[in-house]
Amino acid sequence: MAAAAGRARRGGRLGAAALALLALLALLALPALRAGHGDGERQEGSAPPPRPLPPGLREELRQRRRDLRRLAAGGGEAAAGALGCGELRLASGVSVLGWGFTKVVARAALAGGGAVALKAVHGAGPEVLQCVRRYGAPAGCRRLAAYKLLKELALLRRLRHPGVVQLHGQCYESSGDAEIRVTAMLELGSPLDMIQLLQTPWEERFKICLSLVKLLFYLAHSPLGSIALLDFQPRQFVMVDGNLKVTDMDDASTEELSCKGDSDCTLDFPTKSFPLKCSVAGKCEGMNEKKNLFNAYRYFFTYLLPHSAPLALRPLLSDILNATGDLRYGINETLAAFEKVLHLYQSGLYLQKRPLLLKDYISLKGFRTVEGEDYKCWPSYSHLGCLLSVHSAEEAAAICNSQSQCQSFTVTQQRTWTGRPLALFQSSLTDLIPDPNAVLYIKQSP
Repeated sequence: MAAAAGRARRGGRLGAAALALLALLALLALPALRAGHGDGERQEGSAPPPRPLPPGLREELRQRRRDLRRLAAGGGEAAAGALGCGELRLASGVSVLGWGFTKVVARAALAGGGAVALKAVHGAGPEVLQCVRRYGAPAGCRRLAAYKLLKELALLRRLRHPGVVQLHGQCYESSGDAEIRVTAMLELGSPLDMIQLLQTPWEERFKICLSLVKLLFYLAHSPLGSIALLDFQPRQFVMVDGNLKVTDMDDASTEELSCKGDSDCTLDFPTKSFPLKCSVAGKCEGMNEKKNLFNAYRYFFTYLLPHSAPLALRPLLSDILNATGDLRYGINETLAAFEKVLHLYQSGLYLQKRPLLLKDYISLKGFRTVEGEDYKCWPSYSHLGCLLSVHSAEEAAAICNSQSQCQSFTVTQQRTWTGRPLALFQSSLTDLIPDPNAVLYIKQSP
């Protein structure tokens, strides 16, 4: 992703320095980061009031205001201690992380320590520019985009879940009908890199998929009803401390599609279509839930679930893939299937009955080898050697027997997110060191 950086004087107002951007973004502004006009009071010499807006733009603004009022009516006030314009103006080290159709995202360091992600309307983004070409009203188009960001903030205040990025606060300034300047301050995450994820151990990829399923379960039963992520793409998610979180909610829909008959309720994807039912209330039953689930299947499950999974779990994972790919499972059944896989994996019940192999190893209690560069295996938790998740020393012995280079292994004190220990497999016995908590297993010579 293209990126540019800007710096603000430490301890000063962010608006005291312009953001240095690429020529393509010469018109871009982070409006709420500019030197403020107080609470939006009109100043001497300011431009005259804008001309009346075109009817089409007025209607779009009306619809977005209606959505905002509906979300605001449900509550979701800012949390106590939330960040505001004061904290924003004292932040420093602003660097632009990227931009999209509607918004620009930047990173900033808070005066009290810590960092946040900043979101503001992309003044030269495709949404604003398309609107200007259609209506010829730049201020009204920026306001339209600002309403979209405000909707996202309203949703983030209502939706409290570990899989939803945390809203730390916002800076809102308005100059009447002419302009709205709003900047969101969010939990900072790192972009989801699917190529990198494909190279991680299966257990970590399963965690990503399970986290996503738990999020979709919450969205299907949220305080606002069933919610669909209309722009469902990996780029809408970030990783925060190893956990998957959705970070873009501006295109979320809190209403099921209206219908007059079943023919109005076809759920279309590029390669598949699914007929749904029209309820007596005139809504397509379960469309939001099923839309989320199929997108999870095609963008996440297909790539992350099956590869290098334990052999005994692959039939269950295949069932999940087939059932979600055909939408035979709803989110409730999908979550139950994932939790079954997790239980089998954590408990060791997935392990097939096999000959006991640990008896072929000499145990050396109170010693371990130094973790250093050794033979590699895939997918390892260490780039230096072969470090794998195991249920027990018996499973580690089976793995060591399957690798021609392996001569010894140690079940370490390190644990994965499932509570399973990591075992270090090595080809030599050099550099033994005392460790009262360790047991070194050495393969006996035939």
